[in-house]
Amino acid sequence: MQNLPFAVMLPVGSSAANRTGSWRTERPVYVNLMPPCNKECPAGENIQQWLYHAEEGDYEAAWREIMVNNPLPAVMGRVCYHTCQTACNRAQVDEAVGINAIERFLGDKALQEGWSVKPMGPASGKTVLIVGAGPSGLSAAYHLARLGHKVTVRDDGELPGGMMRYGIPSYRLPRGILDGEIKRIEDMGVTFKMNTKVTDLEAALAEFDSVFLAVGAQIGKHVNIPAGSASHVLDAVEMLRGVETSQEGGEAQPLLGRRVVVYGGGNTAVDAARTAKRLGATDSVILYRRTRDRMPANDSEVTEAEEEGIKMRWLSTIKHIDSAELMIEKMELDENGFPQPTGEYEQLEADSVVMALGQESDLGLLDGMPDVAVKDGIVEVDRQMRTGRPGLFAGGDMVPSEKNVTMAIGHGKKAARYIDGYLRGTEYNPAPKPGDAGLDRMETWYYSDAPHQVRERIEGARRASTFAEVVQGLDENSALFEARRCMSCGNCFGCDNCFGVCPDNAITKLEPGSYEFKYDYCKGCGVCAAECPCGAIEMIPEEI
Repeated sequence: MQNLPFAVMLPVGSSAANRTGSWRTERPVYVNLMPPCNKECPAGENIQQWLYHAEEGDYEAAWREIMVNNPLPAVMGRVCYHTCQTACNRAQVDEAVGINAIERFLGDKALQEGWSVKPMGPASGKTVLIVGAGPSGLSAAYHLARLGHKVTVRDDGELPGGMMRYGIPSYRLPRGILDGEIKRIEDMGVTFKMNTKVTDLEAALAEFDSVFLAVGAQIGKHVNIPAGSASHVLDAVEMLRGVETSQEGGEAQPLLGRRVVVYGGGNTAVDAARTAKRLGATDSVILYRRTRDRMPANDSEVTEAEEEGIKMRWLSTIKHIDSAELMIEKMELDENGFPQPTGEYEQLEADSVVMALGQESDLGLLDGMPDVAVKDGIVEVDRQMRTGRPGLFAGGDMVPSEKNVTMAIGHGKKAARYIDGYLRGTEYNPAPKPGDAGLDRMETWYYSDAPHQVRERIEGARRASTFAEVVQGLDENSALFEARRCMSCGNCFGCDNCFGVCPDNAITKLEPGSYEFKYDYCKGCGVCAAECPCGAIEMIPEEI
């Protein structure tokens, strides 16, 4: 018999019969890990998943994925400070994905197309009262309505929106956008009763099956600074509310004069100074006790303010206010970063002083509720957001948390799920979170270099005289390009890399984006895991 190579002598099919998988010591498995953007989002959005739909051009599916967690994407695409982008793995490759800009594009498109959301199941027959129509209350109302409950929102304001309407100026959040997303919630069957102040919680608990307290921080904090009788001192929250009311056709705009000093270092202080400039102030100055790097205001807001001609006075505090000038004391930071007086003074001319030293919630409605604990102006709740009174929940600015729109929306969603469990006689417990998708497990060279798409802005000098929206949105081509920059960290996006590089043909492609290992033939070489761009394959010890 002629000597032939062994492989040639094998009959057809014998290769399949030789199950080489018995050689391995490790096996590959597909995993779904937590992308850093998802982990960082206070609203709990599945950002990686909706970006996956967006980059396929299925904008409605992307929007609906956002709406699973966040009912106000067009609003959030404007006012969220997008910590998700700070955490984005792509920032270590070239630049972070513009998640916030894409969310705004999807939110705006939903309003243009009239997309709506329906309840997930039949009516439960249960009723819930939400006290407060700000972001936390609106979020809770939306999610509870989706869960089948009959929701009523009561607020003592004229229009819903809370601090989104009365605290965030229209040049950052156009009111048509806010109204459109609130209208969608109302169309789901949520009842809004405005100009209605809730004062008797026991009566509310007798009327409704559950009550959620979502009273925002709309009262400005005060500090005792000596002032002359003719001094013109305003509260920043009341000033911004007055501007909004005047634009709605109500009372006249606040009279500030030409020289306005804003005392504080938060986002409200920056909003007040920028608004004063738009109201005609020739000099709008922010006075802050520390340095810029210690300023709590978002850096992008400070930069935009400087572009508009807002002046910053660091390491300064007000000692006395007279009718037309302030006495300013210079400060210096100690070794712990705390401002200390220097004893050096100077005068600063000012027609008005706007105090922006933080906000707190009005907790007067909790008077006479002995089972509800309040400490330092904050309502104490357990991990299910329950107060000490059965059926009474609290969230948003009323409980310990960072005070911003995104956090409030996340609180509203969580509260809705906890309240739903209470109404159904169960207890909602979140699913355990997967492991983190770090950049160290990814093969980033597979991703092409792609520049971040920048949103256009009105020039600083021109925008300082108008309440027109400053930051513009992305067009469809730019939004699509930006979505495709996502690296899908820790989650398979169907690139076929594993299928193509496997030397043993041990991977079956079930359908686009879905694969299965044939462990009878997998030697555990780990090539698939090493060459997975997004790190969605992990090698684990083989069980013997």
